[in-house]
Amino acid sequence: MKHSDRPPFADHQDLYRTIDSSSLGDVKWDGFQVQYTGKKPDIDIPSWMSSSYDIWFRDPWEVIWNMLANPMFAGEMDYCPYREFSSSHDKHQWKDFMSGNWAWNQTDEISKDPSTIGSTFVPVILASDKATVSVGTGNNEYYPLYASIGNVQNNVCHGHQDAVAIIGFLAIPKILRPGMTNPEVARFGDSHFHHMIYGLGPYIADYEEQVLLACIVRGWCPRCLAPCNNLDHDALDRCREHTDALVEEGTSGELWDDYGIVGDLIPFTNDFPHADINKLITPDILHQLIKGAFKDHLVT
Repeated sequence: MKHSDRPPFADHQDLYRTIDSSSLGDVKWDGFQVQYTGKKPDIDIPSWMSSSYDIWFRDPWEVIWNMLANPMFAGEMDYCPYREFSSSHDKHQWKDFMSGNWAWNQTDEISKDPSTIGSTFVPVILASDKATVSVGTGNNEYYPLYASIGNVQNNVCHGHQDAVAIIGFLAIPKILRPGMTNPEVARFGDSHFHHMIYGLGPYIADYEEQVLLACIVRGWCPRCLAPCNNLDHDALDRCREHTDALVEEGTSGELWDDYGIVGDLIPFTNDFPHADINKLITPDILHQLIKGAFKDHLVT
């Protein structure tokens, strides 16, 4: 700054007020601690029963509203599912998320409620991957949770344009659940306000986390009932209704041995409408295809 020039801020408080008044920006982090409070064995108590765990999270509702209102996405967003066919051979073509069958079928299911008709469907895509932080933190392990929305087109997701955001460590907040049955009004990047309804979309995770999310026995498929020693065998797809019926009628041993289900656990998606973890699980391309199938099996 030149001599006698006027500074842009009177003092640090003026700077903070300017930052706080910004309409768009990062959503603040909140945190709390959790600890096991159930029954403990008399001897050889596992360390996890006595430890406390930090959970940090950002309000996913605010994070998603920032994505919707981002003017950079105004021309790169799909407001409804669609099906596209080639003009030459009349074959179904897929490109962006909203061109897929899942988004089309999910809106059919949601629209059975008359109050949701005319709303913009906003599918919330989640992903997680356990990470070990080893620099000066004692090799602590964290479970970051990422969120995106299916309306944003692929070319935006490929660039670093805030179409994917980290919203938590260990926690999966349920604050979006009311907006999955009662439409809300939000401002989008094109400066228009839209009636919208949320939906829990695909969950991207590697196999170890798919086992935890689907509450199945390790070695079994999270999407079908093929036996773990013959995954190519023709088998029924897993679904929430079938799993609930098995848990109600079968014993823990039968569930474990015959169906690969951990009967004492309940998938978190059971708390959300129109959500089935077995249908939402999607492969982690990096770990399962590139590193797992290609590098570990074909190369080495």
